[in-house]
Amino acid sequence: MGAYILRRILLMIPTLFGIMAISFAVIQFAPGGPVEQVIARLTNQGGNDRLGGGGGDAGGTNFDAAGDVGSKYRGAQGLDPEFIKKLEKQFGFDKPPLERFGMMLWNYIRFDFGDSYFRDISVLNLILEKMPVSISIGLWITLLSYLISIPLGIRKAVKDGSTFDVWTSGVVIVGYAIPGFLFGILLMVLFAGGSFWDWFPLRGIVSDNWDQLSWPAKIADYFWHMTLPLTALVLSAFATTTLLTKNSFLEEIRKQYVVTARAKGLSEGKVLYGHVFRNAMLIVIAGFPGAFISAFFTGSLLIENIFSLDGLGLLGFKSVIDRDYPVVFATLYIFSLLGLFVGLLSDLIYTWVDPRIDFERRDI
Repeated sequence: MGAYILRRILLMIPTLFGIMAISFAVIQFAPGGPVEQVIARLTNQGGNDRLGGGGGDAGGTNFDAAGDVGSKYRGAQGLDPEFIKKLEKQFGFDKPPLERFGMMLWNYIRFDFGDSYFRDISVLNLILEKMPVSISIGLWITLLSYLISIPLGIRKAVKDGSTFDVWTSGVVIVGYAIPGFLFGILLMVLFAGGSFWDWFPLRGIVSDNWDQLSWPAKIADYFWHMTLPLTALVLSAFATTTLLTKNSFLEEIRKQYVVTARAKGLSEGKVLYGHVFRNAMLIVIAGFPGAFISAFFTGSLLIENIFSLDGLGLLGFKSVIDRDYPVVFATLYIFSLLGLFVGLLSDLIYTWVDPRIDFERRDI
């Protein structure tokens, strides 16, 4: 197993390199880079507004070249070419693409992600600032979807073809067909002060006076805010995992070893949870890394926007729109690396659940 783990770790290097290289190449052809963003902003403002450090606001910049905007803007003539060159140097675009890519990789190997272009904060601190919200969402989605889906999927497999199986399948399919963000909007209209009831808050993960509340009140306030976003997100994850669990159990139940176990007089519970469960859960475990990463980042992007949850999904979306490349590439690097290691962890869990699996004897 040690040799297999070492090979997987070594394979992560070219995989990660490929991800970053392709993303960097695509960015080179994307119109409206950070320099163009600043030029357009200054031109639209007529040079009247000075751009300073904006803290968490994407409208602020942390580069020195913007300090004397008023003296560089020349009305109909636009910006001074020397000022534009200074901007390009400030952003690092005065260097060839290969040199910039090499410098980026060298810095990322040392986990040095630099500073945000449009926020007066380092990229690492910015990610750490937003991470608690995304971790909270990701963990709860994964936990709830598995706690609900696995027992329901097992029950559907045991009752395959029954009335229970039919109507729950209808609910699951409808849940899978409804996009999470659309269901989130529906929940807002119904329960967050829209046209019907005002039972839940419209935005944020906690109330403004959260620090002043007692611990029981803090817990209640947190779940009060998270009810609608989690409900919207769990819907699709719940449907996928349920069908996956049911089909996996059905496949195992029909195998010969189950027939043999029943012929020996074992109880249905012993057959189901003592023999079938371990084998059937392998495919569910295999889907865990993708489900976790999706819930942790990608899957919550639109929900974070709808419910104004200031997490990594919302940060990544705003960074792409603002062409804040340090934040874009840093989040891509971190989550790609996290996804590769979680995939390796999934394989290790495979061997723990079923010791018969030996990756040492298989080609990667």
